[in-house]
Amino acid sequence: MSTLPLKINDLTVAYHEQPVLWDVDLSIPAGVLAAIVGPNGAGKSTLIKATLGLVPAAAGSVEIFGQPYAQQRKLVGYVPQRSSVDWDFPTSALDVVMMGTYGQLGWVRRPGRAQRELALHCLEQVSMADFAQRQISQLSGGQQQRVFLARALAQNAQLYLMDEPFVGVDATTERAIIDLLHNLRAQGKTVVCVHHDLESAPEYFDWVVLLNVRTIEAGPMAAVWTPENLARTYGGRFHTLQRSPAAEVVG
Repeated sequence: MSTLPLKINDLTVAYHEQPVLWDVDLSIPAGVLAAIVGPNGAGKSTLIKATLGLVPAAAGSVEIFGQPYAQQRKLVGYVPQRSSVDWDFPTSALDVVMMGTYGQLGWVRRPGRAQRELALHCLEQVSMADFAQRQISQLSGGQQQRVFLARALAQNAQLYLMDEPFVGVDATTERAIIDLLHNLRAQGKTVVCVHHDLESAPEYFDWVVLLNVRTIEAGPMAAVWTPENLARTYGGRFHTLQRSPAAEVVG
């Protein structure tokens, strides 16, 4: 596919007439691990949700490989914030992952042996095969996040959008997520993550979007991740954040 995985033009989103995103322009190239970074209230999660049509746009357009998202759903995998999911829903880890195959099947066909085997393989990739029959409510936060990553893998997408995948997980799960992201990049997939930790961002990602309602800067990490650009993004708070990045940037 030669068309950009994600292209956003003049995107504006407002809640109660208050702009949350304003005239955002963004082009994400293929095969990158991209972090969306910015202060609280910068519109990071809203950008992901607007891309997926989960919140309405006041203006602008979003293209996935050159087409509207509605026509390209099968090419997109989504990992929502763990805090936004009802984990008391009575279903097993395996069933959650099999949901990722529905887009390929359509709503008429029921998943069969092939989909079950795919789901088990995806659970193996995130070291959760032993928990396939466990109710999701009985899993730890890190385990729940791995199940959602496995569901995204089962979608066999070309573009993955992840909203704070590292929040509330243990060190082992964080390393598992990083390994998974690197594997996806090695396959030529594109991954876009909302990320809150300034300290780990340059280590984990090779592309970055600095966002604060508007796009401040976007491009390769080596070129964009500068004190000047971060100061433009975070304003007067940047020096405090630089000394203790995990202390103040929380989503």
